[in-house]
Amino acid sequence: MVTKMVTKTMKEKTVVGIDLAGTQGRPTGICIIRNKEIETFIVYGDEEILRMIREVEPSVIAIDAPLSLPEERKTLGKRLKAHLRECDRELLKRKIKVFPPTLGPMKKLTERGISLKKKLEEEGYEVIEVYPGGAQDVWKIPRKTKGKEKLRKGLERLGVKVEEGVSDHELDAITSAIVGRLYLEGRFELYGTKENGIVMPKKGDVSKIF
Repeated sequence: MVTKMVTKTMKEKTVVGIDLAGTQGRPTGICIIRNKEIETFIVYGDEEILRMIREVEPSVIAIDAPLSLPEERKTLGKRLKAHLRECDRELLKRKIKVFPPTLGPMKKLTERGISLKKKLEEEGYEVIEVYPGGAQDVWKIPRKTKGKEKLRKGLERLGVKVEEGVSDHELDAITSAIVGRLYLEGRFELYGTKENGIVMPKKGDVSKIF
């Protein structure tokens, strides 16, 4: 599925956005922004993701999944009370809902995200953690929990042309890739630290995204 994005200032760089599923048996959304085009896909296994990235050779990969543990933890296995990272606490401080990366089904997502990041970085790719739901809150557009059509129309208000019928996973992957593009352009905020943080859009930059 291919959608078009109109802009006068788009840099000729490739970004991959990934709405990562907690397990390889569930659908993962992939978005590739290249020049003035957006392509979206649904994949499943890590090898599919890695193969696609190797073919594209992106400047940055923006993944919607926790890519680090709370500072007090070295592993997901230990029963510790530390469940939030500095970036998670910053999101909550700004009234942006977030799920702790070490609790419930988030544990599998965190484990997969950290593993995938390690593999990609070993191959020389730059990987950043992003949070589509949080970005959508900053842009004041509906999250997918409000209905994927509302999210699709919200993205279109930002200047992104998205075809009808795109899955919610692909919509979050598009959001992830947009944040990755803003990161390359230096138009972002970092919640937390470089090693343990989330890249987010700048508040108030909504009308200038595209």
